Amino acid sequence: MTTRRDAVHDTLRKSEGFRSAQDVYAEMRLHGAKIGLTTVYRALQALADGGQVDVLRTDDGESVYRACATGSHHHHLVCRRCGRTVEVAGPAVERWAEMVGSEHGFTEITHTVEVFGTCASCSAAAKAG
Repeated sequence: MTTRRDAVHDTLRKSEGFRSAQDVYAEMRLHGAKIGLTTVYRALQALADGGQVDVLRTDDGESVYRACATGSHHHHLVCRRCGRTVEVAGPAVERWAEMVGSEHGFTEITHTVEVFGTCASCSAAAKAG
């Protein structure tokens, strides 16, 4: 891994939720990094291709990134308000995806599942406010 890619990866590892390339860039510049936005985009793509970061598409089509906490296949619970993210296993989803693919003659099944909702902290804050 390159030094700049390491620095981008380190910035994501210190983040709680998913971050856009612009967020990562701004955070790095705030802390004195001499890095360009294009370099951040390239590093994020390389990290995603290498399975070191997860990528989600927001409702408006923007890609956001998060450092993987685990190397195994997983899914995410994502808070719509604060972006807090929890990695979860989904054995029932795995079985369902294989079954649906098989029923239709598909092989080499892959899938991506993200579950969005409101975390307990944001729910409590909304009720209190």
